[in-house]
Amino acid sequence: MNNRFLHGVLTALALTATATSFAQNPTVMTLQTQVAPNPENEPRPVFPVPSDRQWQWQQTEFYAFFHYGMNTYVNEEWGKGNESPNSFAPTEKPDPRQWLEAVQAAGMKGGIAVVKHHDGFCLWPTASTDYNISHSSSPNAQGVNIAELFAKAAQELHMKYGFYVSPWDRNNGQYGTDSYVKDVFLKQCAELAKYGSDQFEMWFDGANGGDGYYGGKNTTIHIDRSTYYDVPNLRDSIHKLSPNIILWGVGGEARWIGNEDGWAGETNWCNENRGVAPERNGMYGTENGWFWLPGESDAKFTNPGWFWSQKSKPMTAERTFQMYLETVGRNSTLILNCPPDRSGKLPQDQVSRLKEFGKMLKSRFQTNLAKSATIEASSTRAHGATRSYAANNLIDENPDTYWAAEDDVKDVTLTLKWNNPQTVRYVTLQEYVRLGQRVKSFSVEYTTDGSTWKPLANKVKQTTIGYKRIIPLNGSTANSYGSGYEARAIRIHIKDAKACPVMSEIAIY
Repeated sequence: MNNRFLHGVLTALALTATATSFAQNPTVMTLQTQVAPNPENEPRPVFPVPSDRQWQWQQTEFYAFFHYGMNTYVNEEWGKGNESPNSFAPTEKPDPRQWLEAVQAAGMKGGIAVVKHHDGFCLWPTASTDYNISHSSSPNAQGVNIAELFAKAAQELHMKYGFYVSPWDRNNGQYGTDSYVKDVFLKQCAELAKYGSDQFEMWFDGANGGDGYYGGKNTTIHIDRSTYYDVPNLRDSIHKLSPNIILWGVGGEARWIGNEDGWAGETNWCNENRGVAPERNGMYGTENGWFWLPGESDAKFTNPGWFWSQKSKPMTAERTFQMYLETVGRNSTLILNCPPDRSGKLPQDQVSRLKEFGKMLKSRFQTNLAKSATIEASSTRAHGATRSYAANNLIDENPDTYWAAEDDVKDVTLTLKWNNPQTVRYVTLQEYVRLGQRVKSFSVEYTTDGSTWKPLANKVKQTTIGYKRIIPLNGSTANSYGSGYEARAIRIHIKDAKACPVMSEIAIY
């Protein structure tokens, strides 16, 4: 009875207070029930959505890895950490600018330099350990700071850049203790972040613990990487120094695509849940995942290993193009490893092949036929106060504008028509993923007479789109160019989506 009496008193007091407030300010109750205004008539987001830094990161699309360090000189992939600093002995002065110029010619927008691998040897004069480049007796290593040279070159070339720093350290005697994280690893990350506040990614490998030198202990150490590296503190401290940086792997802001073979799933969601093993699901994501964790595919431009060896040979340009279609063309980014040799430069066979590939990429995606087409949409959202959602937004090359269907419309067609037949080989589709990834099923069709429609890319799973999807119209990524199809019109049929489709670009080549 006492509880019921107290509840009644509190309810009466609340009603009295509300009545008094309304008498003094009649807008109070109206504001409590008013729906948030939407003068621009923007579509509601479908969560999860990317952060600003994730959005900027996805737009990088294609960039390089440069595995270079102690392993280059001792012919190892994973050094144990007992190699002498003097073993790092470049035959010439290392030249990170040459690395970046070579990959820029291939159409890459940036690069990530490996400046500390699992052996623990650092390619900058860090205060965290003596096991670094400044302690090499090699004349060509004296006064060299790879991190500084790399950052400066990237900035001068207007390229994005970042660093790979291994959390695992097979050299350091403190590894496995709290002091390693606090006094070594976190300090190394902070030092690297200071080489440029405009860095776009810091890369942390998934290898964590095992056998090693460990300051002479020569033992095996295992840690729990989910807690050991103090990731929340790592993210906060690095973001303060480099606001737009993505912390890959351990940092938990982008996911490993799940293989090192340069392919992503044709169905590939940016949505994912924490703790899902990328070896099983990284290629595909999870349709109803709670977190925005876009995929990055790491792959080798040369065989057999990540570091240069006498056996290193680059892929053909055609194979590289296939890998591009199966990663960038499937809602993933591609980080392609181009290893410098013992001179500290990319060897000429890589430089030549990268240039060849760059010409191929540019020629195959040079003329966007969509820009000369008439575009019709079966549903278009009403304009907002200052924003239009017209279909022509699909060809304006502005990532901040988009076409959108009306609310609750999930089945819609986009038709592109030409006065004269055009030879078509590829269709590129991009959702405006800042409002979430939506499309679940679509198809691509063409007509030669303006009335009879035929399907294209029958062997391709036309399910998800995401940030970018490139459809080879003959259905093959391995032999995608071919003779093409003569089309008077192309029709994109979005058959199902989580909510009204929102598309930022269509390109046809």
